Amino acid sequence: MFPDRLRNLCLLTMDEARERRVKITSAESCTGGLIAALFTEFSGSSDVFERGFVTYSNRSKEEVLNVPGDLIADYGAVSEAVARLMAEGALEASRANLAIAVTGIAGPGGGTPMKPVGTVHIACARENKAVLHEACYFGDIGRHEVRMATIEAALNMIRQQIP
Repeated sequence: MFPDRLRNLCLLTMDEARERRVKITSAESCTGGLIAALFTEFSGSSDVFERGFVTYSNRSKEEVLNVPGDLIADYGAVSEAVARLMAEGALEASRANLAIAVTGIAGPGGGTPMKPVGTVHIACARENKAVLHEACYFGDIGRHEVRMATIEAALNMIRQQIP
């Protein structure tokens, strides 16, 4: 289901998290649970992966992760502000101490001139650390490819927050 490069990166991420006793949760929109699926591909992943939230709709972002509806209306679901609050909300709603959140436009439709297909915001929250954010502009490379690129970027961001 996942390319070897992502499987290997996930195993490396899990080894680093396990070594430092970090528990991870995910809050996913455009990836629809694929980050959680990748972590749970491996036996023993429950040592590291605590739970995942698939908050695809705006309402689910509000109800599950406590992202304010007016913030979504002001900035859009695909924004730095929403990604940051998704990560913080997932951290609060779980027993993890690190949360990764992704929200974006995987395509083929849904893009605008201001937020074209391939735009993704990723945020990573860790207890007692500043929330990291990255805006990615993968381009209109195909829905599957945008989602795989998002997972890779998310794993790299998790690794930045583990130490």
